[in-house]
Parts: sequence; C-alpha cells; structure tokens
Amino acid sequence: MSRRAAILKEMGLAPVWKLRTGTVSAPDESGQATASTATPSTTRQTAAAVEARNATQQSPAAATGSREERIARMDWTELRSAVSACTACGLRAGCTQTVFGVGDEKAEWLLVGEAPGAEEDRLGEPFVGQAGKLLDNMLAAIGLARGKNVYIANTLKCRPPGNRNPEPEEMAKCAPFLLRQIALIRPRLILAMGRFAVHTLLQTEATIASLRGRLHRYAGVPLIVTYHPAYLLRNLPDKAKSWADLRFAVKTLDTLRSEAQQEKV
Repeated sequence: MSRRAAILKEMGLAPVWKLRTGTVSAPDESGQATASTATPSTTRQTAAAVEARNATQQSPAAATGSREERIARMDWTELRSAVSACTACGLRAGCTQTVFGVGDEKAEWLLVGEAPGAEEDRLGEPFVGQAGKLLDNMLAAIGLARGKNVYIANTLKCRPPGNRNPEPEEMAKCAPFLLRQIALIRPRLILAMGRFAVHTLLQTEATIASLRGRLHRYAGVPLIVTYHPAYLLRNLPDKAKSWADLRFAVKTLDTLRSEAQQEKV
C-alpha cells in the first residue's frame, strides 16, 4: 500500500475508486482480461454499422427481380444512373457518353428517335446538329418547342460504332429504359421517327410509308409514325409527307384531349 493510500485509510477516505475509461472485455488468448479502449462515439458508430448490416441482410434488396422489373421500379434519378452505368449490350464501352433524353418530364408529346449520332454522343443530348435544327423547326411549325410540353428520347441510349445500324439485341436491351421513361412521363402521344424506332416500338418490318397516317399504340400510348429528320435532310421531297404527319398528330392530340375531358365529366 502506498503512503498516500495509507494516510487516506487513516482518515476514513479509503478505498480510493478510480474511473476507468474502458470496459473489461472477455479474456484474450492468454486468458487475461483486457480493457477496451472504445469510446462512446466509436461504440455508437459500431452499433450503427451492425444495425445497417443487419437491416440490409434482413430486408428485401432493392435489386430483387429481373432486370426489367428493377428498371420498372426506378425513379428519374435511379433511371439516369442505370442508363449511364449500363453494360448490358456492350455499346457503352465504345461511346463517349449515354444520351438519356431531354425535355419536359410531364409532357404530352414524346418524340422517339433511333440512336445517338456523333454530335449526340459528344453533347449527350438527342437530336442536335442539322437534324436537330430541322426538328426544332418542325416543332415550331406546330406551336411547340424543345423542352416545353415535349420530351425527346431515343430507343437506343448509346451510339453504335461508326453510326452503324443498331442490332436487334442492342435495341432489346435498351427497351426497358424507354418503357420506364414512358411510364414516368405518361405522354398523351408518341411520335416515332425513323425506321429503327418504328420497327422497335411496333415490332414490325413494315415500311414507314405503309404505316403513316394511322394511329398505332406502344405501351398503351397512341403512336404516330413519321420520318427521321436526318432522313428528311437527304430526301427533301418527303418533307411534305412529314408535315402531313405532324398535322395528323396535332389533330389526334386534340381529339385525345377532348376524350379525356369527356371522361372527367
């Protein structure tokens, strides 16, 4: 016993209790108990980590289900991330960036093209360059503008090498992304532009010429077929046909609006 302890004992102040900063843990491999150096902060952090791990193990994972089912549950943020990170068909490895889509996310009009070209790949936006300018002029002619009651997307989110034609498997892998965009936007009318977009959405090999002027459906949404702006730049006489398609689309949308109003009454 130390002299100080003996004096305190004589004064009736013994035993002396010392505050420990740790807790005693189970004996180590040598059989001796060891003092824990964990602080309240680290203890809380450890408990939180264990709780998070347990929650992850016990609750259903967000990634359950098939790829299509997972995509069908995504919100806009999740969908953009999924498109950017997609490697399902291999095109992502050869393009600069994905081209997700752009515009009003509550638009009545959904314009769907084929696949990004060189400029779209560079800028990350569909329908830019000369084809994009022509599309903007076409929209202006019927009182619309990019981003105002209009959403623009492609059936394929990555540029095929050398602007080659998309492969059926590539289109199929990208289809769930467009389906989810449609479900989130809930457009009144889809305008499908170009052969590959039309073939993919309508699952047909019929020509655009034979499909024009009629109302089709995709994912339950009315759909009208027309030529791609890039095609019109190479085939100027068909601009008149495309203008007729746009007027048909405007008339159709007016009818759809009227029907929707009548259903509310």
